[in-house]
Amino acid sequence: MTDATATSAGYDAAEEFLDRQSPIQRVQAVLHAYPWLSPAIVLVIALVIFSSISENFAQPSNLGTITQQTAVIATLALGQTLIILTAGIDLSCGAVMVFSSMVMAKTAFDQGVPGLPALVLGIVVGGLAGLVNGLLVTRINLPPFIVTLGTLGIFTSLTLLYATGRTVRNRELVDELKWLGKPVAFGGFTITTGVLAMIALYAVFAYVLRYTAWGTHVYAVGDDPDAARLAGIQVSRVLLSVYTVAGVIFGIAGWILIGRVNAASPNSGVDANLDSITAVVIGGTSLFGGRGRVLGTLIGALIVGVVDNGLSVAGLDEAYKRLAIGTLIIVAVTADQWIRRARA
Repeated sequence: MTDATATSAGYDAAEEFLDRQSPIQRVQAVLHAYPWLSPAIVLVIALVIFSSISENFAQPSNLGTITQQTAVIATLALGQTLIILTAGIDLSCGAVMVFSSMVMAKTAFDQGVPGLPALVLGIVVGGLAGLVNGLLVTRINLPPFIVTLGTLGIFTSLTLLYATGRTVRNRELVDELKWLGKPVAFGGFTITTGVLAMIALYAVFAYVLRYTAWGTHVYAVGDDPDAARLAGIQVSRVLLSVYTVAGVIFGIAGWILIGRVNAASPNSGVDANLDSITAVVIGGTSLFGGRGRVLGTLIGALIVGVVDNGLSVAGLDEAYKRLAIGTLIIVAVTADQWIRRARA
């Protein structure tokens, strides 16, 4: 059989297989290939529903507010995505973010460190916190859930001890730390430089995950660590790098948080840990690792922001937000299980 004949036979077999697929199986296959598609549909539906409930929701000023509110959680969720792609999880991300923000603010205000070095120090602290998590996961072989549950308490306590319960307010912050809170207007739509920084981070990691060897290794480790090890990938090294890079991103999120609230408070980001995981799961990244896109995470973060703001604008109780988000999480995980069957 010639190569041309073999290729033709292969195409015929593939077409015959596709012809045997039911419409539901084809939808399943498409959603598996494009994990960001299902959250995009949910986001459009949410926007339509809340726009019909309240005419104020779709106003450019309100949409700008949603975008600004989403920036912090979306940045956290980006780092969380890297970890979940390796079949891990980080429950301490919000605590790392707040601790980094307090280090930035207090070293500048109390110790008189210039703004830029204080900013770099805070981001380095975030990276070191991620490194600690990574070392505990890779060197001691502890489950990521247990490790980060423990470091959640540790970093929260360190923040309270370091801050001594004091908030560094707007007038006490140096200009470099407030820079990501500067408004940027596009007609009636206003965002902040923090939103632009968040979008830039997503663009960078979308490229890194798709077009670099490191990104390929991240997916491979999350998909099947044993197969990745047999293929010559240093699994422990990849995991350690993922947790460290995620920690750096959490530190940057601390900078965006300062710009968002114009203060550094040890009590900020109370629900940030769970909200970041929610954004990742709703965004189509599999909790079992190896499947997902940062675009889906960004859409998931927007869904969380839209639901939160939409219910507030509609005058509904906070309990409805938790009900809606909880339902979305269950639906997202159920859909992920269903979509994963397409691979089999």
